[in-house]
Amino acid sequence: MSVVKLPHRQFLAAARRARASTGLQSCGRRQRGQSTVEFVVAALALLPLFIAVPLLGKYLDLFQTTEAASRYVAFEGVARNSSSSWKTDAELSLEVRRRFFSTSNAPIKTGDAAGDFVAHRNPVWTDHTGKPLIAKFEDDVTVATTVSGKNAIPWTAPFRSWLGLSHDNWYSGAVTVNMADSALVPTMATTRRTVLLADAWTARNNAQVRNRIEDGGLGVYPIGKAKPLVDLIGMVPVAVNDPALKVGDHDWDIVPCDRLKEGC
Repeated sequence: MSVVKLPHRQFLAAARRARASTGLQSCGRRQRGQSTVEFVVAALALLPLFIAVPLLGKYLDLFQTTEAASRYVAFEGVARNSSSSWKTDAELSLEVRRRFFSTSNAPIKTGDAAGDFVAHRNPVWTDHTGKPLIAKFEDDVTVATTVSGKNAIPWTAPFRSWLGLSHDNWYSGAVTVNMADSALVPTMATTRRTVLLADAWTARNNAQVRNRIEDGGLGVYPIGKAKPLVDLIGMVPVAVNDPALKVGDHDWDIVPCDRLKEGC
């Protein structure tokens, strides 16, 4: 097999003719500038994503703030339960708007209301055009509470009225926020709810337990109704050295010696 050696110029000319015959030269010309076009198209496609990522973070921040506000509402239910007075939904809505959805340095003042102006708005909660995500505080931030009964100690439920236990102890606080529409996200609302047992029927001390039982009536403390008669019988001279019997004349914190293992 013989190899034909061509001069350098002739070799380049032959290569150009071969490339022209296969269409490689025209294809290379068509590909010039393709990377730039692809980059521009990709940038246009990713532009909404670049705008949506910060906006998504703002919505998540609003969701988290709504959750914290619902916990505040539930706490107010515990602090102001049926033993004192429940706060109304209007009062709680006023407090939540100013203390949670207004500026972070808002003072804690009774009756302070959030206004629909820049000084009372959180500068973070806006879309990419500067439009606030909460258009109007009074309409878009609301509180709804419900109060119902919950048997905190099931076996005492039949004695609830006799023992003077609360009938309104299951407190639910819900906060709803309506977020305005933006160029990328339509109008939507979020609701967060926190439920707490406002009154678990616990007693402050032994004296309160004793008073609940002794004031429980015939169903709980039947001997209490017979106290005058029993005390009268106890005044009769006794035949033995035992002290006279008196209803309720004992210390609840002391166990009688005959009830101890060692005895008297």
